[in-house]
Amino acid sequence: MIHHTMIVAFDHPIPTDELDAYLREFEELVSGSGLVESFAARHHIRVPGDDHSPVAVASAVLQLRLADLDALNATFTMPGALDLIQRWQGRHPYKAIWVNHEPLT
Repeated sequence: MIHHTMIVAFDHPIPTDELDAYLREFEELVSGSGLVESFAARHHIRVPGDDHSPVAVASAVLQLRLADLDALNATFTMPGALDLIQRWQGRHPYKAIWVNHEPLT
């Protein structure tokens, strides 16, 4: 089992309902792909220390659980992924970083 954990940081704060819509669309895309065993996402909880972040302040964290590396690799080319990214980047530019790892517990 592999976890793909993403941190998404929109360039500027976006309304909560917009962030929820992004997370919902992302979940629908990956859940409908047949590649992802589970999906979870949460909003970032802002604290005063975020003002000193050396890179970016997260907007949300997303985690996909996949069976193996083949499934993970396939998520990068699943139908609809590029469209989702381009639509949201056009509305609210963002950056994403991720880590691929075995379960933490």
